[in-house]
Amino acid sequence: MTTRSVVIDRYRAHIGEGTVRLAEALGLPVEERSEGAHLYDEEGHRYLQFGGYGVFILGHRYPAVIAALHRQLDRHPISGKTFLSAEMAEAAAELASVAPGNLDRVYFGSGGAEVVETALKLARANGRRRVIAMRGGFHGKSLGALSVTDRIALQMPFRPLLPGVETVPFGDEAALAEALSAGDPAAVIIEPVQGEGGVNLPPPGYLSAVARLCHDHGALLIADEIQSGLGRLGTWWGWDEAATGPDILLVGKALGGGCIPVSAAVCTAEVFRPLDRNPRLHSATFSGYPLGMAAATATLRALKEENHIERAGVLGGELLSIVADAVADVPSDIIREVRGRGLLFGIEFTAPAHVKTFMMELIKQRVIATTTIGKDTVIRFSPPAILSEDDVEWFRTAITAAAGCLLSGHNSGSKV
Repeated sequence: MTTRSVVIDRYRAHIGEGTVRLAEALGLPVEERSEGAHLYDEEGHRYLQFGGYGVFILGHRYPAVIAALHRQLDRHPISGKTFLSAEMAEAAAELASVAPGNLDRVYFGSGGAEVVETALKLARANGRRRVIAMRGGFHGKSLGALSVTDRIALQMPFRPLLPGVETVPFGDEAALAEALSAGDPAAVIIEPVQGEGGVNLPPPGYLSAVARLCHDHGALLIADEIQSGLGRLGTWWGWDEAATGPDILLVGKALGGGCIPVSAAVCTAEVFRPLDRNPRLHSATFSGYPLGMAAATATLRALKEENHIERAGVLGGELLSIVADAVADVPSDIIREVRGRGLLFGIEFTAPAHVKTFMMELIKQRVIATTTIGKDTVIRFSPPAILSEDDVEWFRTAITAAAGCLLSGHNSGSKV
C-alpha cells in the first residue's frame, strides 16, 4: 500500500502544488477502494459518499454495471472504428428510448465538456452563430464550453474565447425574450438546475417558457443535463416539466454507472442532419468505445427496470428535511438558505469561512460533500439513490455535528 506521504510527494512533484495545499489544509486522505455508497481510505476508514459531482446515482461499483464491464473487457474493450459497433447501437437505442421529446440521434463522448463542444458545433452547423447562456451556468473548461460558462476567473487566462456569446440572468423570462429578439436566430444553452452555480433552482414554469421562447424565435435549445439528468432530480430529466423537449440534450456523469466515463449529445434528426451528411465533420477516437457503451447500457437498464429514480425523489425530500432541521438554529448571518431538488441539494452560507468550518467537520464525521465552482459560499450534496437507513442516520448525525460547530463558534464569539 502506498502511504499518504508518498502520494503527497508525487502530487507535489508531478501533479500540482495547488492540489497539495488543499489536501493538506483539509487533511484529505488517499482513497483506496469503493463499494456502494461508501469510499474507503488508505487506513481502512469508511466514508459516506455525498459528493462526486453527480456521478454516483447508483453508488460505486454497481453490480450490474461491473458485470457488464467484465464481460465487455474480456471480449472487446476498444473499437478500431472501422467496422460497425453493436455495443454503440444498443446504447444509443437505450438512451433515445428515455430521452424527452423526439430526440433519437446520439453522439457519444467521454467527458461532459466534450459533448458541450459537440452541441456548440451542431448549433453552428445549423446556422446559429450566436449563443445565449445563463448567468451562473457551468458547462465545462474546454475552450468552447468555457465560452458559455459564466466564470470570469476561469475565462480570463484563455481569452479571446468564442465570439457571439452573451449571458442573461437564469430564471428571467423577460431577459431571455429580449435577447432572442435582439439579433439573428441563436442557440440557447441552459441547465435545468445549476449545480456548479450553487444549486440554483428555476422558478416554476420557467423551463416551459424557455422552450416556448426558443420555438417562437427559431432558437436551437440545448439542455445541459450532464449533472442533473438520469434520475438525479427524482425524475429522468430536469426538463420533464417543460412543454416541449430540447433540440439537444447533453448527458454525462451518471451515464457510466459510477464506473467509467461516458457522455452523450442526444439530438433531433433535423439538428443532427449535418453529421448525417458527413459523419467525419465531428468524430473522436474513443467516441462510442465498447467498454463505455456496455456501462451506459447497463446503467440505463438499471434505471429503467429498478426503482432508483422514484427512490431519488423520495430520498431527496427526506434528506433535504434533515438538513433543514439540523441547521434550523443556525443564525441567518451564517446560513442563507437550504435548497435543492431530488438528490441534488445544498447549503448557502454567508461567507467562505463558514463553508470551510462545515466541510472540515463533515470530513471529520467521514461524510464527503463538495463545494461549487461558481459560488464559494455553497456546499453541495449529491448522494446515491441506494442509501440504506443506516446511511441516512449517519448523514443526520454528521450534518447535526457540523451545524453544532457553527453554533459553537458563533456563541463563543470566535471567527469561524
